[in-house]
Amino acid sequence: MALEIVLLVKRFRPELSKEPFYQEYQIPYTEDMVVLDALNYINDEVDSTLAHRWSCRMGICGSCGAMINGTPRLACATFLRQLTRGIVEVEPLDHFPVIKDLVVDMEDFMQKLAEVMPWLIREKIKPLDRGEYFQTPGQIRLYGQQSMCINCLICYSACPVYGLDSEFLGPAAIALAYRYNMDSRDQGREKRLSRLVGKSGVWDCTYVGECSVVCPKDVDPAGAIQRLKFPGSLHVLKTLLPRL
Repeated sequence: MALEIVLLVKRFRPELSKEPFYQEYQIPYTEDMVVLDALNYINDEVDSTLAHRWSCRMGICGSCGAMINGTPRLACATFLRQLTRGIVEVEPLDHFPVIKDLVVDMEDFMQKLAEVMPWLIREKIKPLDRGEYFQTPGQIRLYGQQSMCINCLICYSACPVYGLDSEFLGPAAIALAYRYNMDSRDQGREKRLSRLVGKSGVWDCTYVGECSVVCPKDVDPAGAIQRLKFPGSLHVLKTLLPRL
């Protein structure tokens, strides 16, 4: 007898109803299936109206994040065999407006990302014919962990501060600011710190640490936020000294 598994998917179809609802799907199951495989099977073979995001299926694009049995995870990296036996619940990521079914609105995160300027800032860029900006392996290690962020939003769904106050910059944006502040090629440290120590910045983090627990790439955004508080304090002090 072929094995089967039941998925309970939270649906939201604004063209039909203002209220979300749950829909149960019973589908074939194999040991090598991840949650994304199950969602794709439903979409291809059972119900083409189910909306969900995915792209690479390799834990790189970050687009298939969802609440799976109450925990934010990448659907492509979560094997069904790892989950508690029985019904598997799949819901859209917490703390974000839902566009349709499992698809959430990322606009707030994208705005916050732009605020921390996650790119190399140079006061003067040398011509290409003068060569590259070289780095040692040790210099790369200073920010290598945070450079692994894939913008999957999973840390935001786990963050109780962001859940209570959507103005909070949030774990991923701050971790990426740390990544560029630690890059030896960058000269925008003070510009970023001005935003990071301002309203809804690093000081709002209560260090619950769930963002680092759920991060699929071990970026440790909680650690990055704490490590920014010391240079942030120095930045505030330098700003205040001329006024004293």
